[in-house]
Amino acid sequence: MTPECARLNRYGLLAVTGADARAFLHAQLTNDMANLPADRAALAGWCTAKGRLLASMLVIPSGEGFLLQLARDLAPAIAKRLAMYVFRSKVKIADESDAWAQYGVWDSSLEVSGVAWDGDVVTVRVDEGRFLRIGPADKLSLAATRPEDAWTLEEIRAGRPLISAATQDKFVPQMVNFEALGAVSFQKGCYPGQEIVARAQYRGEVKRRMVRVQVPAGTELKPGQEFNGGVVVDSAVGEALAVMPV
Repeated sequence: MTPECARLNRYGLLAVTGADARAFLHAQLTNDMANLPADRAALAGWCTAKGRLLASMLVIPSGEGFLLQLARDLAPAIAKRLAMYVFRSKVKIADESDAWAQYGVWDSSLEVSGVAWDGDVVTVRVDEGRFLRIGPADKLSLAATRPEDAWTLEEIRAGRPLISAATQDKFVPQMVNFEALGAVSFQKGCYPGQEIVARAQYRGEVKRRMVRVQVPAGTELKPGQEFNGGVVVDSAVGEALAVMPV
């Protein structure tokens, strides 16, 4: 397969650095950050005290800490809100959305099994033959051969949700299948909303679930929009992810 790529503009990027970055994220996110290997990325969520997702994040280890890929329209507010919980920890949080370029790459010849850094540029395996390439905008510039919607469609078909401003604070993690995606650890310690997330898991209280749906011809669905009794999470090229009643 000839390598192809799409410029990804819908994602933002936060840099979380400092001696306490790992412990800080472990205490805030739904997934186990304490044991995340340096060569692996992990999907995670950040919740309110009521267990509702404020953001979905792909957590990428770096030499100085971690990069958090999230919806671009949430990045400034999430950076500011996360910083409120730093207190005396040795942690710095910076919104790098404008300074870094992000690309989705289709390349079956790439031999990257997880996370691979080459200087300031990181390659992250997403699926078979599909990778993220992220780096400072002044060091990374690829010629886009496919539209961003093509990447979004692949994410929809993989069942990976992107929480954006339109869907923020609407879903507990299980409603968007986070536990099935390995984005929630039920063995780790406390984090915001942990009690409610655990109760939803063990008491069978989740009455809505995310599914992939076909978008009717001539219809454009947007995140947060009501659809057939449910709520759209993401949509592209005639397909969508929507949280529907079970």
